[in-house]
Amino acid sequence: MTERLTSGDVQNFLEQLSVAIELDQTNVDSLPRETFSPAYDDGLWRTWRHDHRIYIEKLLPTVDAVPATMLEQLTEVATTFEPAHVRGILQELFAEIVSGSRADDLDTAERFFGALVWEMSRQRKGSPRHAGAQASLLQWLHTTDPLRIAQDPEVGDGKVWHLDVANLRRAERQETA
Repeated sequence: MTERLTSGDVQNFLEQLSVAIELDQTNVDSLPRETFSPAYDDGLWRTWRHDHRIYIEKLLPTVDAVPATMLEQLTEVATTFEPAHVRGILQELFAEIVSGSRADDLDTAERFFGALVWEMSRQRKGSPRHAGAQASLLQWLHTTDPLRIAQDPEVGDGKVWHLDVANLRRAERQETA
């Protein structure tokens, strides 16, 4: 049996997600404006990143109140579902909350992660994973473009490279080589 996730693991995840979003904005700010498609709305996506960070900051002080039973449920999610699948559900949940389209009030870490557990309970479980719960939890976030803005159809045609800084930097190196 894998070690159960702790409130510290959950706090670490939320803190790393917030930092990844902040770094994503910093990376986007460093790009030349001419690399952006006309469809890219800087103010909209800047606000989107900011609002995600504000929501995460609201959750952080409540992490210690997440009950042991929920941490056990999160451990089960982390060890029985592919991280990419959980990441997708997590991103949808964040988007619903930040956009205001979610009716229920998920103003604490317990309620937020409870909603994630509930959403995952409606999914078909995979087979137990060999990765530990902590390692799987950290795979729930992308460090580059953590909100997957570059993949959003409103940014362009869904094949926008200018926001995926890693790909942009790689392309720049190839052009100069």
